[in-house]
Amino acid sequence: MFTGIIQGTGRIRTWEPTAPSGRMTIASSLPDQLHSRIGDSIAVNGICLTVIDYNDHEFKVDVMPETTQRTNLQQLQSGAMVNLEPALLATQRLDGHFVLGHVDMTVPVTQIMEEENAVRMRLALPDRYQPEVVEKGSVAVNGVSLTVTATTATEFEVSLIPHTLHQTNLGQLSRGELVNVETDVLGKYVNGRMNNDSNQPN
Repeated sequence: MFTGIIQGTGRIRTWEPTAPSGRMTIASSLPDQLHSRIGDSIAVNGICLTVIDYNDHEFKVDVMPETTQRTNLQQLQSGAMVNLEPALLATQRLDGHFVLGHVDMTVPVTQIMEEENAVRMRLALPDRYQPEVVEKGSVAVNGVSLTVTATTATEFEVSLIPHTLHQTNLGQLSRGELVNVETDVLGKYVNGRMNNDSNQPN
């Protein structure tokens, strides 16, 4: 379980995105105690992965074909910046929103617009996920907890403050680039229940 509050960033040191599976090494800005046990979960660009080795400067994770095929890891090369968040402890303060680290979709950035001290970013929204993305609801983009500021039939919009732009890789995005998106788990359950009820016989 995560919250979408990014604790640091890392750089991919070794990774072969053309392979369906493999081992990724990430040079990390996190203190080593934040990924200090083998078997711990860590979110990399919003993807829940398991630490299999680490030292003071980097950690390693295994990536299976399902993860590569359903996330933007297949687009990333060595040297790419990724957002990092260790798993939430039960004793920690809850900020952001509940994020599972299970990416629902990868979508392209369709527009980036500056607005005074903020940046408005629009992203594509496939039909399948429209019921789970609502104005003023929560969404995780590359693992970052954000508030949906607007929706249309084909897109949704978020607004980014300077802190988010500087402390995550969202400030480096360009139009057309793919991002990982996880919709709010509450929206998933509500949508699922409504679909189940509508399919029940009268």
